[in-house]
Amino acid sequence: MSDPAGPAAKKLFIKTYGCQMNVYDSQRMAEAMGAEGYVLTEDQAEADMVLLNTCHIREKAAEKLYSDLGRLKPLKAARPDLKIGVAGCVAQAEGAEIIRRMPLVDLVVGPQTYHRLPAMLRGEAPAILTDFPEEDKFDHLPERRATRRAPAAFLTVQEGCDKFCAFCVVPYTRGAEVSRPVARIVHEARDLVARGVREITLLGQNVNGWHGIGEDGREWGFGRLIRALGDIEGLDRIRYTTSHPNDMADDLIAAHRDVPQLMPYLHLPVQSGSDRILKAMNRRHTADQYLRLIDRIREARPDMMLTSDFIVGFPGETDQDHDATLRLIEQVGFGTAFSFKYSPRPGTPAYDRPEVESAVADARLQELQALLTRQQKATQQAMVGRTLRVLFEKSGRMTGQMVGKSDYLHSVFVDAPEARIGDLAKVRILETAANSLRGELSA
Repeated sequence: MSDPAGPAAKKLFIKTYGCQMNVYDSQRMAEAMGAEGYVLTEDQAEADMVLLNTCHIREKAAEKLYSDLGRLKPLKAARPDLKIGVAGCVAQAEGAEIIRRMPLVDLVVGPQTYHRLPAMLRGEAPAILTDFPEEDKFDHLPERRATRRAPAAFLTVQEGCDKFCAFCVVPYTRGAEVSRPVARIVHEARDLVARGVREITLLGQNVNGWHGIGEDGREWGFGRLIRALGDIEGLDRIRYTTSHPNDMADDLIAAHRDVPQLMPYLHLPVQSGSDRILKAMNRRHTADQYLRLIDRIREARPDMMLTSDFIVGFPGETDQDHDATLRLIEQVGFGTAFSFKYSPRPGTPAYDRPEVESAVADARLQELQALLTRQQKATQQAMVGRTLRVLFEKSGRMTGQMVGKSDYLHSVFVDAPEARIGDLAKVRILETAANSLRGELSA
């Protein structure tokens, strides 16, 4: 966000933790505060307001909030008029406890009520807002400002989750599943494209469970929404995250075959390869059902790159359960994946269950990550010699270098002028690095 208000404008510093939805929420909060005369700053020391947009998925993320608040104490002591706010899922979960532990915090706002931030600052709303309001926050946020945007953007289409996995706090911090209507999504997508965006990632806690009211007044499924977005001229790429296997409907799978703008990249968390553990997690699918789903997806889009999430050391997990997970990974062949040791979250069904010994869980995590790393390296190596489409997003670390994303979401580094930002170019891949590719512009 530029500084249209001049030197007298108030400065807003936002730190974002966690997922892409928090990145999107931070952008919308900045826009809400922009209507109040605030402009973004990257210098926390010059800010008139510091806003920490938090994640509550893992224990260390919540601890990090209190650590960061502790580091703000000298700044608040030197400038008592500095406003400090906590937003996001830790705010939703802990509410007044945050202010009790850290009295320097002026306001606490949950992910469904951040549209009321300006009113909270003016003293027209309580200093703690963690309700699940009846009104839709998107109805009360200001229109997105008509400034030039980066070539790739996030767009939230769905929030909340009704799955109630035994390890997950999302249903308690983000609430029940809510889908935005088609007209608002399409309007926001068209606005983004008009401002230079060529790739949009659709976001939701359970994004493929989206069921919104269409322009015909009927409920649409997610596949039909993607087809509608595919009709927007200038929108060259569509992605979405995060999905649940049980909501991969036939029409969505067909959209991967039929909509050229829908990228051949799918993040589809499975969490475990053991049916016993999947049942204990309340995932409501089996390993075999997941594998058969993968077969159907690859039949529709043979070049699909799959990624996933895995939790290691879930309560009750045995060596046999762990081996089942390794077998599933071997069968699927993931392009990359995220894996974590189980982290008990207060209020979830699994919280009080006996934990796997930490050293055992650590060893299992190392074995699983080693396998995933081998698969990632093999996937990247298979790209060498191929010509891929790359959307250039920003300058690289080296002078004269640009970095962009391939169709498969790999970061690709290329020697090219900065003027190529926003271009979707053909790049021949020359070599692979730890988590990226290097290539050259192709004629």
